[in-house]
Amino acid sequence: MTTRVLYLLGSAAPPVLNMADIIRTAQGEGWDVCLGLTPTAARWLEPTLSELEELTGRSVRSQHRLPSEADPWPPADVAVVAPATFNVINQWALGITDKFIVGFAAEAIGKGIPLVAMPCVNRALASHPQFEQSVTTLRGAGVRVLYGEGGFVPNEPGAGRPSAYPWSAALREAQHVVSNCSEARDMLDDTL
Repeated sequence: MTTRVLYLLGSAAPPVLNMADIIRTAQGEGWDVCLGLTPTAARWLEPTLSELEELTGRSVRSQHRLPSEADPWPPADVAVVAPATFNVINQWALGITDKFIVGFAAEAIGKGIPLVAMPCVNRALASHPQFEQSVTTLRGAGVRVLYGEGGFVPNEPGAGRPSAYPWSAALREAQHVVSNCSEARDMLDDTL
């Protein structure tokens, strides 16, 4: 059995500080993990970036590569955008791709790469009308957005609990999506 490739794409919300543990968990579940971060999340994790690169065996990406550069990562079987901040969710839905992880995720929709997103926003930000529109837009594009029951439930501003961020739900959904895609490919191959 080949190892499946998980792109873990995180933005600057407190749960990103637990990224090494999440990578280890994903690897323990059989994933080959590639880590991408927003520039701010990369700055937050700067003291541990070399550890994260050693852990994944690949460069941690936070910038778009130059056109002349080869892609340093293998193709993704699935991408998990988590934690996904208010900015990332809205930029992604609106097609504003100045950040590497948002650019990848936006293009992945058109390439048919399975996508799971799990926001990390407080109730005040979640009440902004654009946020709900963005979640609806992403879901309409086929992105599995884990928001609400069974995913991330917003808390009051300043009352965040990074250790309670439901990473296991995101990894479980990634596994589910990839398994369903594999089954669909197998069925298609059988009919050809």
